[in-house]
Amino acid sequence: MSREPLGTSDVVVVGGGAAGLSLAYRLVETGVAAVTVVEPPDGPARPAERTWCYWDQGDGDFEEAVTATWPLLRVHGPDGDPLTVDPAPARYRMVRSAAFERLVHARLARAPGGRLLRATADTVRDVPGGAEVRCTAQDGRTLTLRSRYVFDSRPLRALPPARTQLLQHFRGWFVRTRGDRFDPAVADLMDFRVPQPRHGLAFGYVLPLAPDRALVEYTEFSRTPLTTGAYEAALGHYAREVLRLGEFGVESAEQGVIPMIDARFPRRAGSAVFRIGTAGGATRPATGYTFAAVQRHSRAIAAALHDGRATVPAPHGRRALAMDAVLLRALDTGRIDGPEFFTGLFRRTPAPRLLRFLDGATSLREEWGIGLRTPVGPMLRTALEVPFLPRRTHPAPGTGESHR
Repeated sequence: MSREPLGTSDVVVVGGGAAGLSLAYRLVETGVAAVTVVEPPDGPARPAERTWCYWDQGDGDFEEAVTATWPLLRVHGPDGDPLTVDPAPARYRMVRSAAFERLVHARLARAPGGRLLRATADTVRDVPGGAEVRCTAQDGRTLTLRSRYVFDSRPLRALPPARTQLLQHFRGWFVRTRGDRFDPAVADLMDFRVPQPRHGLAFGYVLPLAPDRALVEYTEFSRTPLTTGAYEAALGHYAREVLRLGEFGVESAEQGVIPMIDARFPRRAGSAVFRIGTAGGATRPATGYTFAAVQRHSRAIAAALHDGRATVPAPHGRRALAMDAVLLRALDTGRIDGPEFFTGLFRRTPAPRLLRFLDGATSLREEWGIGLRTPVGPMLRTALEVPFLPRRTHPAPGTGESHR
């Protein structure tokens, strides 16, 4: 096989998921001279289409890639009572990965130094003056890219040691019903009217796309994923017995596993090699939300490089991560009831403040007020325990990317 050098870029971004494409978009927007994105070619290495959801104010940068938006959010408590909240000025938004790819690819193509390379990244390493990425093209050629910096979003082969690990695992159906069954103005974030597992928690998740179309999902926070058959059974029960959709068809399905872990993710893999996305700790440990954090992180990285600073800030603040570690431990030990806890948060906290809290954007005073509305005894006991727990290596979950 031949080895072909492909010149030097300012930045090479490895991986074309939410993190890699978002960073490439921000780098191009801030004027980084030459950006190359390395994505797997079409085939088994390329992930299936995925759904990413987040809340944002205004139209945002990716409006043309947004599939649907919802002005209202709803939570169904374990007692069946619904709670509908208005998070204005924010709205909940859905982006499908194919539309997001088209948007960013087009922006790269218009940028003077933008380039998209379809190849499999094999090795990423420091070299004098920067970093090097060796790739295998679809025709078997070995390609070498050199750049000042490399940002690598590929999944880690092993997760860093952690005190607690749960998994957010899910399967969703894109359904079409015979009649109008959905309210397109309301997204059901958590519907706890499903049987709860012995360990962890489970909920339904409904994102209407039209009165007769929606993404209907079954999600668990627990230690072990289910089989596809078990997800299908849980989804069937939720759609037929809880939502009472009547006759419907399944147009497509998606499935994933997301680590919820209080590990310290290394942001640097070399002097000029940085990790981003879930591999860089962007997934919020206690909720699995990733897309909004990726946007903030991408903006911060692009601003740093634009200003000549070769630094990558943390995706989440220390205080947010400390709170997540306590919540993960409290859920894992069963000291708090997950459905009651999350339902209580929505019932007792104004929606805009709660969404800022889930995004890690609240002040210490706001967080103190939210904390007083949670089960204080169990949470305090857990907070005193967490710093003394050993960090252990946990097995990495199967492939997946956060849908939030």
